[in-house]
Amino acid sequence: MHSARFNADYVLPLRWTDDDRIAELTRYLRALSGWIDVIVVDGSPMVCFQRHAVAWGGLVTHVAPGTWPGGNGKVRGVMTGLQLATHERVVIADDDVRYDAALLARVISALDEAEVVRPQNYFIDRPWHARWDTARTLLNRALGSDYPGTLGVRRGVVLAAGGYDGDVLFENLELIRTVRAAGGRELRADDIFVPRVGPGVRHFLSQRVRQAYDDFAQPARLAVELSLLPLLAWAALKPRRLMLVSVLGCALAESGRRKGGGRAVWPWTSALWAPLWLGERAVCVWLAVLARATGGIRYGDAILRRAATPQRMLAIAQARIGKADHE
Repeated sequence: MHSARFNADYVLPLRWTDDDRIAELTRYLRALSGWIDVIVVDGSPMVCFQRHAVAWGGLVTHVAPGTWPGGNGKVRGVMTGLQLATHERVVIADDDVRYDAALLARVISALDEAEVVRPQNYFIDRPWHARWDTARTLLNRALGSDYPGTLGVRRGVVLAAGGYDGDVLFENLELIRTVRAAGGRELRADDIFVPRVGPGVRHFLSQRVRQAYDDFAQPARLAVELSLLPLLAWAALKPRRLMLVSVLGCALAESGRRKGGGRAVWPWTSALWAPLWLGERAVCVWLAVLARATGGIRYGDAILRRAATPQRMLAIAQARIGKADHE
């Protein structure tokens, strides 16, 4: 048990249109509020907002999002929370992320070494669609690091950078790149495993093309994934080819599972889902190209065209901010 409170804030941006999960989230917030100051930035419709205010009153700071430019409501929620936070070290987490005191301690301590900390999420429950999406996580780990639904940040760096762009889809990458552009250090904590609740089937299906659209922020990855469909079409002509591609996909995912002690949270069967995910991405990345050509992709109430800002452009912008500050 962690007896002392952390010298940090926890920011949870939220937008619910129904309250099917309110009892479970309330239990989590009750435990969380015993360890750390919690700010829930709630962009839910008023009827839900009022219900949340009653359920969470006295547990957390519960506020509506402030003003922040851009169509990405999560960025607006995060920036509202960072502006309200009273500590330098802040943990940002989606509403499905479930920390315990020990994991909070590790992420908060890591902020002594870096300005942004990127832990690793994994699903607590494993319905078929969570297993399917786990393959994406393992392949990301094999090729670098995954992008989780939670980050640790040093508040002062983000605010000094002028915040981050609210008109992008891949908001976590945008925040990481903004911190780096401002001179901050990034720590990829691939061995800090933070659980999250698996999505419902409807939510899982709604994310397929949207996740593929994130690749526009990573051109090299986009080029590789665009080649998957012709590769799989070629492989499908002969069963041996298809088997070889499947085995290679599983082997790559398995290397991601073994990285940083991942075998402790993912069973060996997790890597076997990689061929299915590769087939999905081979199709969805082309649907993302179509969405881009027709104006962008829907995120909440907005249509977003850009996935994230290139690192070099952010570096130029931060250099201008630094120059203006010295004039």
